[in-house]
Amino acid sequence: MKQHTTNYFNAFIEVAEDCPTTKATEPPLKDPKTAVRIEYEMLIDRPYQYTSDDVLYEANGNRRGISREDFFSKGQPCFRSSALSKRYGWGVHSDKDGKIAIYAIESDDYSRFANDGTLKHVKAMRSSKK
Repeated sequence: MKQHTTNYFNAFIEVAEDCPTTKATEPPLKDPKTAVRIEYEMLIDRPYQYTSDDVLYEANGNRRGISREDFFSKGQPCFRSSALSKRYGWGVHSDKDGKIAIYAIESDDYSRFANDGTLKHVKAMRSSKK
């Protein structure tokens, strides 16, 4: 069975053009936890420990009882579609090994990655049509 991936390498996902915040915020804590809250909790204190595939599977596949193999047998939306970058103001940096970390839009690190010409730059998907 073909396996798809959402991983980026040496890349920076900038917040969406229509992101409603200029300061990163923590996604709300609900019960059960939302996908974006699971993503946030996995990444906020453990930078560069997980790949995009690891995080997206935990947040969207594992919590619904889908095996990793079945989850990635179909293409899945990448981190460009995550509410972390679309709504909550977090940029996502992928290192050379595909491990990711999040950075608040107002931080010096975000600015450094956003201006780093050695990285591939992509914007998070817009929430609304232009």
